[in-house]
Amino acid sequence: MSKRLSQVSLSLVAGTNRRDVSDVELARGLSAGESWAIGVTWYRFAPMVLTMAERSLGSRSDAEDLAQDVFLSVFRRARTLREPEKLRSFVYSFAIFGLKSELRRRKLRAWLSFLTPEVLAELAHRSVDVESRDLLHRFYALLDRLSPRDRLVFSLKELESMTIEEVASVMDISVSTVKRSLAHAMARLSRWIMADPGLADVFDTRRWQR
Repeated sequence: MSKRLSQVSLSLVAGTNRRDVSDVELARGLSAGESWAIGVTWYRFAPMVLTMAERSLGSRSDAEDLAQDVFLSVFRRARTLREPEKLRSFVYSFAIFGLKSELRRRKLRAWLSFLTPEVLAELAHRSVDVESRDLLHRFYALLDRLSPRDRLVFSLKELESMTIEEVASVMDISVSTVKRSLAHAMARLSRWIMADPGLADVFDTRRWQR
C-alpha cells in the first residue's frame, strides 16, 4: 500500500450517505467486496482500535502500525464472519490478537537484550508538561515489566474501562483467568509504584491492594 490506512483522514474515507448503515449491512458489504464498505469500516471502528492500542502500548506510532495490520486482516478475512451482527466483536478480535502479538514481541526483545526495554510513551497532547511526560514514561516502563497477558488484561480493564466479563470475552479466556491476571498485575504495579515517590504521589493504588 502506498499510503498507510492510519494516515487517511477519517472525514474523507466514507461518503456521508453510507455512514448510517447498520453493522449487519456493513459486514455484508465487506463480505461482498464492496469498496464503500472498506471506508465505512475504517471510519466506524478505527478510532476505537487506535485509542485502545495507544493506551495499551503507550505509543501513537505503534498504535497506527497495529491498526493498519488489524484492518488489513479484517478486510481480508471478512468473508469468514458468519454472524454479520457481530462485526464489532470481529474487529475487536483482530485488535486483541495484534496487541497480544506486539506485547509478546516486546517482551522477547527485552529478554534478548541486555539494555533497558525501550519505553514508547508518546503524548497525544503537546501541552502536557515535562514532569507529567516523565511520569508517563516511567509508568509505561512498569507496564513493560508485566507479562503480555497481565498487561493486556490490566490495560483493557483499567485504561479502557471494560468489565471483567468484557475482557474475558474479547481475550477469549475465562473470567477466573482474567481475575487472577488482573490481581497479579495490580499487586505488582502497586509495589513498583509505591517504590517510586513521583508515581506514588500521582497514582492511588489502594484499591488495587489484595
